[in-house]
Amino acid sequence: MAPSSIVVAPGSKLDLAACPTDSTEAFKNKEAGQAALAASIDALSKLQYKLYAANRCSLLVILQGMDASGKDSLIQHVLSGLNPQGVEVTSFKTPSTEEREHDFLWRYHKAVPRRGRIGIFNRSHYEDVLITRVHPELVGGDAGEAFWDERLKDIKNFERLLTHNGVVVKKFYLHLSKDEQRARFL
Repeated sequence: MAPSSIVVAPGSKLDLAACPTDSTEAFKNKEAGQAALAASIDALSKLQYKLYAANRCSLLVILQGMDASGKDSLIQHVLSGLNPQGVEVTSFKTPSTEEREHDFLWRYHKAVPRRGRIGIFNRSHYEDVLITRVHPELVGGDAGEAFWDERLKDIKNFERLLTHNGVVVKKFYLHLSKDEQRARFL
């Protein structure tokens, strides 16, 4: 794990405002970072083959972050050495009519990778809670705190169900400052 990464224990709280967004302590220079990336890609390729051959579990990588945080670039660069036949990337946008006619986790569950495969969620099922709080009309109006608490419990239970059924869930939040986000947009 790079020194600039932060692991958050389940159930604990994290103050993102207190987390650095400009850390470069993991690598001495760009070349060292590129060498580490190449070695990591090679290792991931070998692990993907073992995952596929064993066919006992799957890996679900969940990427969350503000717009311009680098989710697409991470998928493009870090996963470039993997066999694309064993990787399924799902980007979640505004729910379709069909998706809105099911429970709010249906579209996520449908995209979970089968055994031996790697799935990447570009944005996560937590997004549904964030977006519908900002746009309550998507759930029929302001639902109140009890509604959101239940949704968050449903998400925890969903992740527990996946884990009990052999899906290894790894969640990553790509953190950047507002200034960096603005610079990337410009």
